[in-house]
Amino acid sequence: MTKKTTRRNFIMTSIAATGSIVGCAAVNKKSQTKIASAEKLPTTSTMPERILGKTGVKVPLLGLGGAGKTPLDNSGREKESVAIIEAALSLGIRYFDTAASYGASEEHLGKVLPAYRKDVFLVSKTGRRDRDGAWRELERSLKRLNTDYLDSWQLHHVSFTETLDQIFSSQGAIKAMEEAKEQGIVKFSGITGHHEPDIIAEGLRRYPFDTTLVTINAADKHHPRPFAPTVLPVAQQKNVGVIGMKIPAYGRLLRPGVLNMQEAMGYVLSLEGVHCCIVATESVEMLQSNVRVAQTFQQLTQQDMGAIEQKTASVWQENTFFRAWT
Repeated sequence: MTKKTTRRNFIMTSIAATGSIVGCAAVNKKSQTKIASAEKLPTTSTMPERILGKTGVKVPLLGLGGAGKTPLDNSGREKESVAIIEAALSLGIRYFDTAASYGASEEHLGKVLPAYRKDVFLVSKTGRRDRDGAWRELERSLKRLNTDYLDSWQLHHVSFTETLDQIFSSQGAIKAMEEAKEQGIVKFSGITGHHEPDIIAEGLRRYPFDTTLVTINAADKHHPRPFAPTVLPVAQQKNVGVIGMKIPAYGRLLRPGVLNMQEAMGYVLSLEGVHCCIVATESVEMLQSNVRVAQTFQQLTQQDMGAIEQKTASVWQENTFFRAWT
C-alpha cells in the first residue's frame, strides 16, 4: 500500500470512526426536516452568482463567514450556530468559510453541512507554515467538519516575505497542499491575508493558487497600501477566484453617518475582479438582512463608487484596524 493511499484511508477511517460519514444523515435529520431535504435545497436563482475564477464553480455573491466572534466560533452557542447555518442554506448560501483557528466554527458547520455536502462550497484554512504541521491541521479540520474533502484549502493570514519563503521551502506548507490536492482531499488551493497586499500579490505570482481571500472594503481605498489596486490586477491576470472579507469592518462602517450595508457590500462587489464576499453574522435576522442586500445587488456606477469613497475618507483608519493584524 502506498504512502498516498495510506494517508487518504487514514483520514477517511478517522472521520468514519466519529460517525460523521456513515452517520451524517441521521445526525442531521433535524436539519433535513427544517430545510425540506438534502436533495431539495432552494436554488440560488434569487441571489446573483459568479464563476469563482479558474475553479469554474458558480457561487452566490454572499457567503457565510465563520469567525468574527459570532455564534459560529463560540463553543457555548451551538444552538444559535446551527440555526444560522440552517438559515444560510435555506436562503441560498452555498459558500461556507472557516479555519482551523476559528474556535468551534468547524465543529458547528460539521453538525449541519454533511447532509448537504455535494451542494456547498466548503473552505477552511491553515496557519501552519510547515508541511507536517499543515497536514495535522487539515486532518483535524476534516474531522471537525465531518467531511473527507475540502473544496478549497487556504494558507491563512500570510503577511510577510519570510512567511512566503517558509511556505514554499522544501518542507513548507505548500507541499501538504499539493499532496492533498493530488489525493483528492482538497479540490482547490488558496492564500489569504489582511496585512500587506504586496505579499498576497507576490504569493499569487509565485504559485498558481485557485483562490484568494483578501481584505477589501470601502475604507481600504484610503489606506496608504490598499488591497484592491495591488491584488486584483494580478488575480485577474491569473484568473484567481477573489473573495472579499471585512466588508462592514465588523460593523464599524455601518455606524450612523457612514455607510449602510447596501453601500458597503455593493462597493466591494462592484470592484472589477471580485467574485463574491463573505460576511459573518450575529443572528439569523442579520443574515436574512445581508442576503436581501445580496439579492438586490446591482453594479454601482463610478459616480456611486466615488460617493461612497467620499463618505469613508475621514473614517478609513478606524475601519481598517485589522490591517495591523499579522
